[in-house]
Amino acid sequence: MTLRQQWLFAGAIVGLLAGGLGVGAFVMRDELFPVDVGSRAPSFMARTVDGSNVVRTLEDYRGKVVVLNLWATWCPPCIVEMPSFERLKRAVNDTNLRIVAVSIDDLVGADSVARFARGLGLTFDILLDSTHRIDRAYQVTGYPETFVIAKDGTIRKKWIGPADWSSPANVALIRDLLGHAQVAAGRASPDSAAPTPLRRR
Repeated sequence: MTLRQQWLFAGAIVGLLAGGLGVGAFVMRDELFPVDVGSRAPSFMARTVDGSNVVRTLEDYRGKVVVLNLWATWCPPCIVEMPSFERLKRAVNDTNLRIVAVSIDDLVGADSVARFARGLGLTFDILLDSTHRIDRAYQVTGYPETFVIAKDGTIRKKWIGPADWSSPANVALIRDLLGHAQVAAGRASPDSAAPTPLRRR
């Protein structure tokens, strides 16, 4: 075997090993790179359903606290959960909070999803990804599934199934991520003439 043949053989072996590692990493990507609390939220692309047909990505919400919900109009638990997001939005009332509900409906169009959302009285961002790419990016196992994403882009809470997002615990979590707790603490002063009573939330 000539030196050239030896190099070609070695190159073929390296190529096969690299290809095998690439295929293995792709197959085991969920195990190797889980989307969970503490990990960076994956980017996504989904279209608005308000008629403007604008593509939104996670980058559009940079610097915001994002409550990202994946749902479908055919999903009864999703429908039960939806009004609690609206209550959460009103309870916190902060422009740095963005509630983003991405429908994964693939049998109905944007108009139907928009009508459905209006019927529920929802005023937060409703998007549509009928390609299900967001499912794969976020390794979704069922619907609804919700991710609370902090301003730095890390996932702080992952919840599978319906929840009451207007509960005291969830409202407190969102307020903490927005910095409301720190602001309230900063206003307290030991030299105050009269202490301000704590208000029960």
